[in-house]
Amino acid sequence: MRSRRRSRRPGRAVLVVLATTAASLALVVPSADAGPPQHGPDAGPAQSVRSCASLGELRLPDTTVTSAVTDAGDATTPASCRVTLTVDDPEDTGVVTVWVDLPESTWNGRFQGVGGGGFSGGTPERLLPALRAGYAAAATDAGNPRGSNTDPTDDAQFALDPDGTLDWPAIEDFGHEGVHDMTVTAKAVVAAYYGHDPAHSYFNGCSTGGRQGLMEAQRYPDDYDGIAAGAPVINWPQLQTMQIWGQLVMEEEGNPIPACEFAAALSATVAACDTVGDGVVDGVISDPLACSFDLGTLVGTVTPCGEITAQDVEVMRRIAQGPRRPDGGFLWYGLPPGAPYAGLHDVVQQPDGTLLQQPFVFDIWWFRYFLTQDPDFDWTSLTYESYADWFDVAVERYDEVLGASDPDLSAFHASGGKLVVWHGGADFGVPVQGSIDYYERVQDTLGRGQTEQFLRLFLFPGVGHCGGGAGAQPVDPLRAVVEWVEEGTAPRTLDATSVVEDGTVTGTRPVCAYPWVARWTGRGERADGSTYRCVPATRLQLRQA
Repeated sequence: MRSRRRSRRPGRAVLVVLATTAASLALVVPSADAGPPQHGPDAGPAQSVRSCASLGELRLPDTTVTSAVTDAGDATTPASCRVTLTVDDPEDTGVVTVWVDLPESTWNGRFQGVGGGGFSGGTPERLLPALRAGYAAAATDAGNPRGSNTDPTDDAQFALDPDGTLDWPAIEDFGHEGVHDMTVTAKAVVAAYYGHDPAHSYFNGCSTGGRQGLMEAQRYPDDYDGIAAGAPVINWPQLQTMQIWGQLVMEEEGNPIPACEFAAALSATVAACDTVGDGVVDGVISDPLACSFDLGTLVGTVTPCGEITAQDVEVMRRIAQGPRRPDGGFLWYGLPPGAPYAGLHDVVQQPDGTLLQQPFVFDIWWFRYFLTQDPDFDWTSLTYESYADWFDVAVERYDEVLGASDPDLSAFHASGGKLVVWHGGADFGVPVQGSIDYYERVQDTLGRGQTEQFLRLFLFPGVGHCGGGAGAQPVDPLRAVVEWVEEGTAPRTLDATSVVEDGTVTGTRPVCAYPWVARWTGRGERADGSTYRCVPATRLQLRQA
């Protein structure tokens, strides 16, 4: 077994673009010290200085341009040059695909790196929102070509070589090297196309994309001026191994919980803690960790799928508590109050009335390809004891390459970077406690005052994983990062809105920087965000015991 392999590949900081024919335009891509660009966000849209087709002739170190084509755009998307490249690692067999979208005449002078999700490093489709907003943007498969398919199957197979050994170059690309290579390569393409570097560079991602953003801040602090990291999969090994915990508990206890009992428990929890934090009855828990609802009160509750028993409650308590060792020792956080059980804890009733557990497919892939290295591994063979052992293997093997858990962001701060982390309070897949834990560890490392100069955490009440849920939805966290970088305005709140199906906004709500929470003043309409003010949260301490 190979463990804790750490790679800090030098950045390709100086990239020379050469002409290959007499008709092509020879350019030298400016270095990071070349001075301010001639155009920027305040100068209006910039246009290209060379044709899209000519980018096919770029010569960048360890890089091949596989296509450079013009896209005419449509009513919502501007005309653009779309470039695809492959970047080979000169140190090993790793290779990543990079997609770069370049607005023809609507460039706002900024570059945006766009993250992926799950085991996908990213896809070209994820670039469209950034392109429509005027950014030159890039994404990468991060060494996992399966993850860029529109209908991936077992897209975590990239972790294994054909002989069943771990493919460490691919894992390292997925962990952090792929996004860094994308960033350096894409900036070179931007400079070649427009004739100068972007005025500012930003990274925007959620889930895996949030983890990628934090990895950039931790390992490559000069890559981006600002980062918006949503629901980041911080402590990936712990988090990914945690996700099957509820299924393991139901299997080991021989007591799968039907969906309507889980739904009854969620409804009762929300009803009991609805006014905690904001003082408003709105079907949302504003301060989940201040909710101390006793699931034991549900014993005897009759649901459409049966009566909730004491044994059912014990299973739900263990799920909420999170994974533990057989002796009760803490491993990771569990489901926060107000988050739905559905997704990770699905149980389906069969025609014969029996209940069939259905673990989240990512969790199956994680155990098969990253941990046991057995594509046929049967998760039902897990026990409490073997689960704890595999948990230790996961952390030991992958913490440094995938964890994004390093709280020392001093280099990112010194580079002038700004970081906004946001997370849904009702996230069923990535418990919000992980983001709180990380933020508090950064504060412990750098001090509260220094941390607040460059890092803010925002918890969106009632919001699910990267969106959805009963709470008001994030509007545009990246905008707050841009304003912080370019105007020096540190965000005290982020905007959130409630929108119905036809797009009508039915309510607004400010989301305060942690550890503050928005509370209704008692005056005015509850759906009007201006009637709320930020007050210190009254939550309980982050619990590990």
